[in-house]
Amino acid sequence: MSAHDTEPIADAPDMPAPRVREVPAHSIGGALALLLGLLGLLLAVYLLALSGEGPAFAIAGALVLVAAIISLRGLNTVAPGEARVVQLFGRYKGTIRKDGLRWVNPFTSRTKISTRVRNHETAVLKVNDAYGNPIELAAVVVWKVEDTAQATFEVDNFVKFVATQTETAVRHIAIEYPYDAHDEDGLSLRGNADEITQKLAGELHARVETAGVQIIESRFTHLAYAPEIASAMLQRQQAGAVVAARRQIVEGAVGMVEEALARITERDIVELDEERKAAMVSNLMVVLCGDRAPQPVLNTGTLYQ
Repeated sequence: MSAHDTEPIADAPDMPAPRVREVPAHSIGGALALLLGLLGLLLAVYLLALSGEGPAFAIAGALVLVAAIISLRGLNTVAPGEARVVQLFGRYKGTIRKDGLRWVNPFTSRTKISTRVRNHETAVLKVNDAYGNPIELAAVVVWKVEDTAQATFEVDNFVKFVATQTETAVRHIAIEYPYDAHDEDGLSLRGNADEITQKLAGELHARVETAGVQIIESRFTHLAYAPEIASAMLQRQQAGAVVAARRQIVEGAVGMVEEALARITERDIVELDEERKAAMVSNLMVVLCGDRAPQPVLNTGTLYQ
């Protein structure tokens, strides 16, 4: 279920507002910076080679060498699906998202962060549903980093944060709804998968939004009663299925009896009094609702003897 289709969750946690937002970092193409840095290294080597003619050449060569090395330190490569969070003396200066060889201020630090789409699948969790029945469930969440600044500075470890919040949201959703609803109008985990997963995606979005994470989709991958009550619940489901089937059979049989009586009366096949109608209805209901094939009995008498 996509997070873009989710509705606000009334009891979602009130997460703190982010203190920093992603902005693009100032950077230039790294090809020219690489060329200038290599030329600086060659010039430094040349000046150091002339150091025998005077100390000025040695000092100039050392200065050019240090400048070239510092300049080359500003180079970094950015692969597709990655970004670099740039900091200067602890202050956030922006994020590099453009892939390729880029050059930034060499005195900054760059933290690599992946912006690729990721999957997180929870372990099979054992919780009690809204009726107190122990159930097992697991979910998979598809997500990606949308705001690299929030993912870096708002939480300690955004990967562990997403994993923990996913498990918390799954547990919270599980205890809010029953596995099977006794009320036909109530929501249940098994009978209303789309509605429940939509609520799960909405709660996940509210929980991880502060970390700059976008929830793309969330689904339950495992949903079952716990082993200790699975047998009893299976019998309950089978009993419910038998009752529903019997109800449908009786409704169909009543309709067929009504139609048979109406046609007999309409075509004036035989005149039936109330006693004969009752006997016919009784026989037809036994034939139509019985578990076994009926055994024909030849009646040589009358209904009254």
